[in-house]
This record gives sequence, structure tokens and C-alpha cells, in this order.
Amino acid sequence: MAKAGCMACHAKDKKMIGPAFKEIAAKYKGQDVVATLMQKVRTGGKGNFGPIPMAPNPPEKINDADLKAAVEFILKS
Repeated sequence: MAKAGCMACHAKDKKMIGPAFKEIAAKYKGQDVVATLMQKVRTGGKGNFGPIPMAPNPPEKINDADLKAAVEFILKS
């Protein structure tokens, strides 16, 4: 995740520019949202956790396998 730049805006336990991983995990607890969140990371956007937009993250920045692993890690935080 550091290589892809996630940690520039996110941290595990505290809100930075983007939400903390634990905040994301709490919001989606018990839901099957891996594919949904992977798409959100790919396309970027705003509104889920406030007005600051998240930039898109194309496959050149993080491949599908690494993105899936990152989303699964975040949801377990």
C-alpha cells in the first residue's frame, strides 16, 4: 500500500486526508464489499467519507491482486 501511495492519505488508526482504515472497516463491517471498494479505489470519487475526493488508482499504480489484498487488509483493520 505504501508503494501505491495509499499511506499518503490514509493511516490505520487515525483520519488524515482520507479516512482511517479502521473507520472504513467499521462502516462496511459484515458486508461483502471487496469488489465494490476495489472499484471505488480504481475510479476515485468523493462523498463516502466527506468532501475531499480520492484520486483514481489505475492498474499501472496498483495491480488487481495487490488492490484486492489491500482492500481485504483494510476491511480487517
